[in-house]
Amino acid sequence: MNKVVLLSFDVEEFDVPEEYGQPLPDAVKFAISCQGLEPILELLDQLNIRATFFTTAHFALHHVSLVQAIAQRHEIASHGFYHSSFAVADLEKSRQTLEDITHTPVTGFRMARLQKVNDQEIEGAGYAYNSSMNPTYLPGRYNNFFQPRTVHYSHQLLNIPVSVTPFIRFPLFWLSFKNLPLPLYQAASLLTLNTDRYLSLYFHPWEFTDISSFTLPGYIKRHSGLPMLRRLKRYLNRMQTEAEFLTYEEFRRSQPLRC
Repeated sequence: MNKVVLLSFDVEEFDVPEEYGQPLPDAVKFAISCQGLEPILELLDQLNIRATFFTTAHFALHHVSLVQAIAQRHEIASHGFYHSSFAVADLEKSRQTLEDITHTPVTGFRMARLQKVNDQEIEGAGYAYNSSMNPTYLPGRYNNFFQPRTVHYSHQLLNIPVSVTPFIRFPLFWLSFKNLPLPLYQAASLLTLNTDRYLSLYFHPWEFTDISSFTLPGYIKRHSGLPMLRRLKRYLNRMQTEAEFLTYEEFRRSQPLRC
């Protein structure tokens, strides 16, 4: 397998401030995510990169034309029905809703905040892959340090964890990208890419607009808006010299079938 990068964005209601005691109306939650989506889509067009957009059905129902436009070039996958609540029935309901809107098959799922969901429930809801695990230890969130670090099957469901470095399992998720010096993040990415032959990365559209006015810790607001966009452009330009960019579904189809 040639080296590949799986770039993804979790398209959701911007509800992070509510975790820190700042309730927001739905109109603001949607507006912030939409504001961040525009420069992301422009950047991906400039670089000729296709990505996977894990989208909540709630967002898609409120922005049908936007999600349909994204689906013309990129992959739409499920991020559940709502970002702040979950029921098992939402697995199938969100997939069907997104398929009805985009008129394309929805084969992938990622749980909000990378929380644990039963693989058999995901497979039973009609998905072919799951990208809901960060195989590291994140205090206060999850401890997946001893879970499989790389792509693997659970029954017929392909699990594509978020990338972490070999050995110490340092996470290469969005918070690391925002807070590490970019050369250090790039070095960790290349180490992981050369070891695993792929990277699985995710960001949020709301990171690419100004969120300085919201009640959030500095490590979340850091490099938001235009500085974050410039940072991502530098990173993607570098990674394009090292690997091919695929959607998650394209990557899934490249994997050996489970017998």
